[in-house]
Formats: sequence, structure tokens, C-alpha cells
Amino acid sequence: MHIDLPEKRYYGIGEVAKAFKVNTSLIRFWETEFDILKPKKNAKGNRKFSQEDIKNLKFIYHLVKERGFTLEGAKTHLKENKQQALSQFEIIDKLEDIKAQLLKIKSQL
Repeated sequence: MHIDLPEKRYYGIGEVAKAFKVNTSLIRFWETEFDILKPKKNAKGNRKFSQEDIKNLKFIYHLVKERGFTLEGAKTHLKENKQQALSQFEIIDKLEDIKAQLLKIKSQL
């Protein structure tokens, strides 16, 4: 899945939910379920997601929504082979970005 977010240091939960095309409640739920999601909170309690959080959200989204893992299965998968799974996902993510760029170029021709 190609996520189209501008280059910023932190993103609000509304921006993140819109980019992933999910409800903000799902993002908050995943935050409680997965230990790798640790968004910063400001004085008002608003969540601010870093680039690392976005990368982890992409991985969770990939496991749960695209590959069909249950939440427990995704948690187990993350705990058992986090580094290997993340590196494989990063390769897939880069290839999808390249594909999106190529399709954009094709449409401009």
C-alpha cells in the first residue's frame, strides 16, 4: 500500500487515518494492541506520529489488512521474527513506491 503523506517530522492522528483510509479509532486501538507503536503525546494528549511510527503502522496494516493476519497472529509474528519480517516488508514497500512512481510517469506520457 502506497501512503501519500507530506514530509514532516510529526503527523496528527487525523492525517494518519486519512492516509491509511481507516478510522482514527482503529489507529488508537492498534496503539493499545501493538507495543511497537509509541506516538508522542503533547500536553493536550494529542497523538503525534513520527516517521518510525508511520513505518510500523504500514507494517501492521500490511499484516492485518493485506495478508489477513489476526491481531494475535500479527503480534506473534512481530515478536518471533521482527527484524526479518521488517526487512522483507521494507523491500516490498520500496518496490511498491517504485511501481507507484512508474505508473505516475506512465500516466504523464
